[in-house]
Amino acid sequence: MPWLWDSLKAHQRAWAEPWQARIQADCAAQERVQFGPDVFLSPDAALIAEPHRDITVGEGCRIGAQVFVHGPVRLGRRVSLNPRVSIDGGRAGVVLGDDVRVATGVVIYAFDHGMAPDRPISAQPVRSRGITIGDDVWIGANAGITDGVSVGAHAVVAMGAVVTRDVPPWAIVGGVPARIIGDRRQDPLPAMG
Repeated sequence: MPWLWDSLKAHQRAWAEPWQARIQADCAAQERVQFGPDVFLSPDAALIAEPHRDITVGEGCRIGAQVFVHGPVRLGRRVSLNPRVSIDGGRAGVVLGDDVRVATGVVIYAFDHGMAPDRPISAQPVRSRGITIGDDVWIGANAGITDGVSVGAHAVVAMGAVVTRDVPPWAIVGGVPARIIGDRRQDPLPAMG
């Protein structure tokens, strides 16, 4: 698990660091992925980065089991993607700032299908406006963030929320669709997921 990486003792790092270097080198040899120093990448994570869909993983990031990332995506420093997170950058991309925590099962998709009634969904045009998530954001388990959204720095997205509109800095949002339910600068709500 990614959080165990930080608790490794010196004798454990002696084998773990070369193991991680091999995993990251194999990924970078197959895909357009750049890794910063001190990154943990689960061996069963899938980072897909064909031309023009690069992925940048910042220093100190932790990427857990069964994570799926399809570029273009840029992860800032010390971003944590817990198991089964799914991020697709569409054409416009997804940017996560520094110190972002993304809980298990979160879905972040920077594209959307049209829904005109004159043709099937499979024949609809696809748009991509991109998603930006500021520094020090916590996204609770099984939340979803839709295309075109910006989440301000220091915000919290509650477990299971579906974010369809911009979130101001420091806001706590929850619900479907998500709405502001608090402010981190005031007394925070109980655990959000």
